[in-house]
Amino acid sequence: MPANVSPKPVNAPRKQSSKAKPAGAKAKARGKRPTKAEQRAEMMEQILDVAEDLFSKHGLHGVTLKDVAKQIGVHHTLMNYYFKDKKKLFDAVFGRRAVVTSTRRMDALDAYDASTNGKPTVEGALHAFLDTDLDLYIQGGKRWKNYGRLGAQVANTPEWGAQLMDKHFDPVVLKLIGLLKRALPNCNEADIFWGYHFVTGALLLTLARTGRIDKLSGGVCQSEDFEAVKRRMAKFMAGGFLAVCGSE
Repeated sequence: MPANVSPKPVNAPRKQSSKAKPAGAKAKARGKRPTKAEQRAEMMEQILDVAEDLFSKHGLHGVTLKDVAKQIGVHHTLMNYYFKDKKKLFDAVFGRRAVVTSTRRMDALDAYDASTNGKPTVEGALHAFLDTDLDLYIQGGKRWKNYGRLGAQVANTPEWGAQLMDKHFDPVVLKLIGLLKRALPNCNEADIFWGYHFVTGALLLTLARTGRIDKLSGGVCQSEDFEAVKRRMAKFMAGGFLAVCGSE
């Protein structure tokens, strides 16, 4: 696979409505009374969606279980039936989509690895890792963008965020590191790990969508324009690896 060609994307996520459906809505649409299991599953999904939106805007410490209950329109005691405390809710919110993005990226890296006959390139590996993730935020709608912003918060919270990142993303990160080591066999190991550190920092700042690039560029660049990021990031970061490590 040429270095400047993105890997074949994994199936795109379904776009979701910005409004959460009330418990039992799917069953009612089929003309059936929802079961207790269906009601519980839909209420859980609604709680996670609302909490994700609030956490992405205000962070873990800026949201209470009462805030989530109020947004949904239920009594706050109901929240304790689903989650014992706010941190458990936050962890569930984060883990729900983490498994999707980590699985998709691992599949893309495995597919790219298999296509190279043992000769991966830096840019090709970065395309598989970055583009697959960016596609989620391009195609997944508001909720995925909320999750991206939440991920940026978690990654920059040393007290407990690192543990969540380790738990959900270490395997896919180490897969990328392995490909980069094979693409740059003479590169110092520390330089490869620092290079990944710079890559993930740029990705997370992009997902945070702070609006700073919009102001600095006078509107030439837009924080929401993940397509523009996708066209540039892998190539730009590959250039950094090659500058530090030497040619492939």
